[in-house]
Amino acid sequence: MNTPSALHLACPHCHALNRVPASRLADGPNCGQCHQPLLTGQPLELTVDHAERHISRNDIPVVVDFWAPWCGPCQMMGPAFAQAAAALPQVRFAKINTQNETTLGQRFAIRSIPTMILFVGGREIARQAGAMDTASIQRWIAAGLQKAGR
Repeated sequence: MNTPSALHLACPHCHALNRVPASRLADGPNCGQCHQPLLTGQPLELTVDHAERHISRNDIPVVVDFWAPWCGPCQMMGPAFAQAAAALPQVRFAKINTQNETTLGQRFAIRSIPTMILFVGGREIARQAGAMDTASIQRWIAAGLQKAGR
């Protein structure tokens, strides 16, 4: 699959859409609006207000962890998800609290938590229910990206 010459990235801070030359992605680009880093290596908390922008408008893969604060396995997986985010800065990692964002849980047909979904180009590529460790998360993402031809 050919990589486009410019990529669209939603800012994890102000949610503005940025156009970044693909050749500059490794340089740690900043948002044109708020001047904060576009690739933080940390999970981003998504709400109904800006989830669509991050899932559908990012030209980089997006992994979303659907979780809830009362869920023990979700709490156990949280640090592993954060470690995977730090190891894969070219992938956007996001979390959606299904207790607070019930419409997003319904929209994506979340039946159990934790559930992770890998999106590429706004399309769901892979889905995984249940807690995973860091290495398993990374392997699951790599398999999903290979399936998507990335």
